[in-house]
Amino acid sequence: MKLALLVCDHVAKPFDEVHGTYPIMFDRLLGMPANAYFVCDNQFPEIKDYDGFVVTGSKRSVYEKEEWISELIRLTREVAETNKKYVGLCFGHQVIGEALGGKVTKSNEGYLIGVHEHSITKPAPWMDPVSNDFNILMLCQDQISLLPEKTVVHASSPRCPHGMISIDNRILGIQGHPEFTREYNQDVFQSRIERIGRERVEEAIISMQKEVHTTLLSQWIKNFLNFTQ
Repeated sequence: MKLALLVCDHVAKPFDEVHGTYPIMFDRLLGMPANAYFVCDNQFPEIKDYDGFVVTGSKRSVYEKEEWISELIRLTREVAETNKKYVGLCFGHQVIGEALGGKVTKSNEGYLIGVHEHSITKPAPWMDPVSNDFNILMLCQDQISLLPEKTVVHASSPRCPHGMISIDNRILGIQGHPEFTREYNQDVFQSRIERIGRERVEEAIISMQKEVHTTLLSQWIKNFLNFTQ
């Protein structure tokens, strides 16, 4: 599969020197060759050149009036009309919602940070090995509040009802960050303690004692990218 990584942000300094860039994180997660395009810098691929697209997180919101965000939403709609695969994580997950007829808003739950447990609500063939739940690192404030038509919700948590979704087994959205390490996640939310709030940060630090199911989620994403109906 020829894969394009659509990078929606730059890892802030000095975190990039310690934890790596987004292309490095996704190479570590998927172990699949991918050509990186920094769409946040208006670098966009030709859809015809790729079989699949993976869209990263971002500190921006999908409803912001930015040229590159509008272009990414347009590209997402075009990919959705093809047989190509599309995987969006956090901001990329929200792009799916905003582009395909849903709605993204700031969540009433506030910031979701640290490790969050999700329960499987609807299994799929590409979710192999089978599991009833998973723990994932999160770092978000926005969520999909209204789902696009034909969306299947595969996993949810008490604070994130649309934690993992798919459309027609071609488009996959995950609200969390399987590409993050605990160390990176914690460094980022601790650097934003004034914005997030001390109580929520302390809660997140406690949650970091839980297991994170990175290997499981990595396998599911790779299965999805290679899944044929």
